Amino acid sequence: MSTHPQPDDRYADIDHERALKHAIRYMAGNRVQIIEGIIQPVPPTWDHERATRVIRRQIEDRVDELGCVEGSGDIDLPGSPNWYVPDIAVVPEELAQDDNIVVTPDLTLLAVEVTLKSNGDTDRVTKRKRYAEYGAPLYLLVDRQNREVTLFSEPGGLGYTKVEGPHPFGTPVTLPEPFGIVLDTTRL
Repeated sequence: MSTHPQPDDRYADIDHERALKHAIRYMAGNRVQIIEGIIQPVPPTWDHERATRVIRRQIEDRVDELGCVEGSGDIDLPGSPNWYVPDIAVVPEELAQDDNIVVTPDLTLLAVEVTLKSNGDTDRVTKRKRYAEYGAPLYLLVDRQNREVTLFSEPGGLGYTKVEGPHPFGTPVTLPEPFGIVLDTTRL
């Protein structure tokens, strides 16, 4: 006879995926993400933060007009081993006001990733693929290593179907509606 406890139904109503993601978020710190099941710290550098700020300052007035907020809050990809902390995400204000709402890519208006040397391929390949699969309408990739900006739109299960770029830094990049603004990429 086995001395190991037998499974029962006491824990059947627990969402184990969400529990694990919650534990990682709160135990490891807010600047930690899960990429394809691997826990990764998000170690921003001053230059990385500067590039992020350049984008934020250009979109913040329009974000306010749209009744949204921009920030680097958590983005969950349910059913997958992924929990992202984008450099910038734009979400409706009502989502940002309720900590019980799990923000998913399809609830964003825009996701922005600024590459670091240590994780550039994650932003270029993995996140681009997953943001599309999970319906993020716009994904702006600021690739600091290659000194270029690419805007991805029209997401689908196989990726983004519309790609504008890569554009070298200094090229104006238009964010389509609902933004309808042109980004100056000179200072990235």
